[in-house]
Amino acid sequence: MVTKLEKIIETASPQPQVISLEEFLNHPLQNMEWFDGQVIQKTGMTLRHSQIQARLARLWGNHNLSSGQGGEVYTEALCRTNKQGRRPDVSYLTPELLTLYGNAASLPQCFPLIAEIASPDDGGEELFAKAKEYLESGCQEIWLVYPESLWIIILTQERHLLLTVGETANTQIVLPGFSVAIDELLA
Repeated sequence: MVTKLEKIIETASPQPQVISLEEFLNHPLQNMEWFDGQVIQKTGMTLRHSQIQARLARLWGNHNLSSGQGGEVYTEALCRTNKQGRRPDVSYLTPELLTLYGNAASLPQCFPLIAEIASPDDGGEELFAKAKEYLESGCQEIWLVYPESLWIIILTQERHLLLTVGETANTQIVLPGFSVAIDELLA
């Protein structure tokens, strides 16, 4: 069955179609985000980007299982911020939120722990604006991962950490006890 949203996306129209954020969140489309009233495709992912994304999701997931904390790790899962419908590269949902929203089409709020991996066409300002949006929308901790320059920036409301090769990244608030050597993650 083709939804109204899919019909709008498939239709080549000279005028952009207006879709409500609610409609998009209730009928999400693969690899799409809702940004400033427009449904846009996430682009720019390279093999390197996907490799880091998969590695971090696996590491967070393994730590989650071995520590018995519960919850779930996701890649490209749709969530709502105060302004947009976003698909963070990697995210973690606590056991409490998983109980409430585990079967929903999208998360009606921001994930508590998010990682965004920079792709070659991502601008620094763009990623920092996205991180600010996540923090303002209730995210407690954000990891900005820069594979090419070998940097990881961890942001919370109270702390801003800049880490590179030879150092270890640790979760600050969410998924306690997780740590990874930058060299291992970005190898």
